[in-house]
Amino acid sequence: MSFYADVIKKDPRFNSTAIIKDISLLEPGTRVAVAKLIVLAHEAGHELIVGETFRSQARQGECYRNGATQLKKVGCHGYGVAVDLQLLINGKFDPNGEHYTFLQQMCRKVGLISGIDWGTPAEHHSFHDWDHVQRIPVFRQNALFAGTWYPDVNYDPYADQTSHNIK
Repeated sequence: MSFYADVIKKDPRFNSTAIIKDISLLEPGTRVAVAKLIVLAHEAGHELIVGETFRSQARQGECYRNGATQLKKVGCHGYGVAVDLQLLINGKFDPNGEHYTFLQQMCRKVGLISGIDWGTPAEHHSFHDWDHVQRIPVFRQNALFAGTWYPDVNYDPYADQTSHNIK
């Protein structure tokens, strides 16, 4: 079936309200891409750590009620294809979004979509999720959420966008 059905839905934390940082809940292609991104960032002098991988609908609801997100329903985090990263400067978390701009180019190199430009840098984006990366383009999200599509381990979101004339 899919990593979502075979692993995530069966995980005992599926309905947890805790922050989950477990990379084993990232589908394998996403897990590899995130690891590559962290290495690339380190080589460029940026220290990144995983802030959150899987997020349940229960946690998403709490975040929404507390004003921490504008999304009522869980997005890509609930499907193992997204992660929020934390930038550390001198060992301390840096929440300043603009300091994450280096992620845009690095994400493209490893096959991830940055929440800064959502994989379409030529378009204007009113919402920037500075620390967020995901392995699927925005146009695939509805199919993912509907359960009609899930990326395979070799999926390339940029090739997919190009084949659909999305730039």
